[in-house]
Amino acid sequence: MNIKTSKELGDWKLFTLINNQNMEVSILNFGGIITRIIVPDKHGKLENVVIGYRDIKDYQSNSNYFGALIGRVAGRIANSTFNLNDATYTLAANEGAHHLHGGKNGFHQVVWKAEPFETDDTVGLTLTHTSQDKEDGYPGKLDMTVTYTLNNNNQLTVDYQAIATENTVFTMTNHSYFNLSGNLKSMVHQHHVTIPSNHVVELNEQLIPTGKKMNVLNTPFDFRTGRYLMEGFKSNHPQNKVARNGYDHYFIFDQTKKAEVIVQEEASGRRLTINTNQPGMVMYTSNMLDEGLPLNEGSSKRYLGVCFETQASPASLEHDGFPSILLEKHQPYTKQTIFTFDTI
Repeated sequence: MNIKTSKELGDWKLFTLINNQNMEVSILNFGGIITRIIVPDKHGKLENVVIGYRDIKDYQSNSNYFGALIGRVAGRIANSTFNLNDATYTLAANEGAHHLHGGKNGFHQVVWKAEPFETDDTVGLTLTHTSQDKEDGYPGKLDMTVTYTLNNNNQLTVDYQAIATENTVFTMTNHSYFNLSGNLKSMVHQHHVTIPSNHVVELNEQLIPTGKKMNVLNTPFDFRTGRYLMEGFKSNHPQNKVARNGYDHYFIFDQTKKAEVIVQEEASGRRLTINTNQPGMVMYTSNMLDEGLPLNEGSSKRYLGVCFETQASPASLEHDGFPSILLEKHQPYTKQTIFTFDTI
């Protein structure tokens, strides 16, 4: 196992974690961005399974959030305001009237302090950052640590830890776009996904939660026994139409079952299993991905990747009964998501 480091752009550094199976995970200290994940297919061929820019400089804007850490709040905050402890906080609007993924200066734009590490059976990278009180409008100073750990079982673990000086709102995620075909050989229509979720959060035309939970039964949102993503792309269901012919929805995990998402791509034989202690996940199928961007293996296009954004729900700021994003002062935030790669 080893770690390679290279200086890429100014104070940006790229760290590549390599295990004994030749799996590689490349991470920038800028935005905590995962730029590549190299894993074998069923024939042992090593290929990249995430979307990344060809030119490292293109991550400076990264309006699609390729591979980035997202925060302070992943997702959309309606009208860029929220109430907490009888006070109203106003955030920067960066998607119409709304606040998306921590705003224009969110964690995806931060140069994190990075420390690589190695143990007998893991290699990893620890990222730390302090977000100041009222930064981007959020209350409380927030100290954060994100740790990426790769082991010899082809598991990439992402640990999120934080502590705030005031009551605040907070839910982080990673925004990698996965494509298990390898080197972007095909789009994600034939990705077969299983999600233990009975309800999704209904969205309005601006992709803001309506406050309703939609039962997935007899809809293209029922992934409990697995289905192909293309079913949602071709669907006439109003919620698929709202998401521009695909998925951009928060799936609330069934708390009576293990929070385990399984993604398979038959042609390559690759399988991705996602385990988390988060209460749910946004699945986004790149329905609104900018086209023609120069990527490591070609140009961007709709449906080229699928994001699995494990997190709590910003809908809880306006509506009761949704997984809360409240973080009380001095209470540790400890969340974990594990991405395991193998073959069918």
